[in-house]
Amino acid sequence: MDYSNYPRNDVLCIDMRSFYASVEAVKRGLDPMTVQLAVVGDVNRPGSIVLAASPVLKKKHGISNVSRFFELPKDPDIIIAPAHMADYLQVSMEITKLINQYVPKEAIHQYSVDEVWVTVNGLEKLFGDRWQVAKAIKRDILESFGITCSIGIGDNKFLAKVIMDLHAKKQGIAECTYEDVQEKLWPFPVQDVWGIGRRMQRNLNRMGIVKLRQLANFPLKQLTKRFGIIGEQLYWHAWGIDLSPVFGNFTKTEQKGFGHGISLLRDYSGDEVAICILDLCEEACRRARNANQAGKTIHLGISYAKETSGGFSRSRSVSLPTNITMDVYDVCMQLFHEFYDGTSNIRHVYVTLDNLYEDGETQLDLFDDRPKKKDIGYVMDAIRDKYGSTAILRASSYTEAGITIGRSSKIGGHQA
Repeated sequence: MDYSNYPRNDVLCIDMRSFYASVEAVKRGLDPMTVQLAVVGDVNRPGSIVLAASPVLKKKHGISNVSRFFELPKDPDIIIAPAHMADYLQVSMEITKLINQYVPKEAIHQYSVDEVWVTVNGLEKLFGDRWQVAKAIKRDILESFGITCSIGIGDNKFLAKVIMDLHAKKQGIAECTYEDVQEKLWPFPVQDVWGIGRRMQRNLNRMGIVKLRQLANFPLKQLTKRFGIIGEQLYWHAWGIDLSPVFGNFTKTEQKGFGHGISLLRDYSGDEVAICILDLCEEACRRARNANQAGKTIHLGISYAKETSGGFSRSRSVSLPTNITMDVYDVCMQLFHEFYDGTSNIRHVYVTLDNLYEDGETQLDLFDDRPKKKDIGYVMDAIRDKYGSTAILRASSYTEAGITIGRSSKIGGHQA
């Protein structure tokens, strides 16, 4: 492969080691790298997921981020920490501010709360080459927050991310240039490479592609024919080529729709779920109104409990764009009564409003009460914005099946 025509940048991919667990350990004055600590989403539920485990806990007991609370061993040395999402977000923002001392904001691409890409082009005279910059940032994060990080260095974002996953998590800092791809990446199984999930792994394995080397040497035309543009991207990634931007506003994207979903803490019956659907419609429409948008297509998704499995996802369009809660709710209940099997318990629900228009484009009917309904929605939004999300609620939200009050104290589905 001739790499001379492809851009070379100095990109770091920084990953905070066991971030949630590290923050909880530091809060307790403990060393994140030696303590056994697990962060649990809800300590009152045995089936709650372990959101993070310290490195020692992972190594000693094999605990991972998909383990459940009840699977933790009865080891007196293990510290159980309830999740505090607001703390993790605050520390993440402070780390980003620290990185901002090295590079401008447009060179920082926040991938997740605990992982970030940083483009460090042109810093040689200030801080040294990209290895020296990586070492300086790693040292500053440890000294300022007590948190250890792994850093991948690459000629583009893909190389920085993959070398971080495959090598830096063991070595601390690792580098991969275009010329290193065959030696450092090709020997690994395709499922170890960022961007290849289980389904794609199965598809590739059926084609005889097990290692990244085989993917790189597979005919591009066949990959494109089988997987479309994704197949082409896989091929170029296997050669270490990634043309995604390394500078700019990485987060501003056009809003395609407003959705809200929830994994319920218990099984809901068909009668109870109507209250949950109303709460989700309220939140989706509130977000649409805040953006001055209205939608013509309404989606309802229902997943049944494990004993029956299955569910449905259906949509329906309305004649006029809407962001009125009860309009959306009425359509959702039509879909529910039409497609619900009538007996299964329900464990997951989502509502989405899309096919968006500017709210002002909505045509009004002189004999309709839509303006009054809209005004009510905007007044309720204003009250919530000023006094909090639970300042004014529908009566159904206060019932046992309501979800709004419980969600108001959470960030990302976990306790703030």
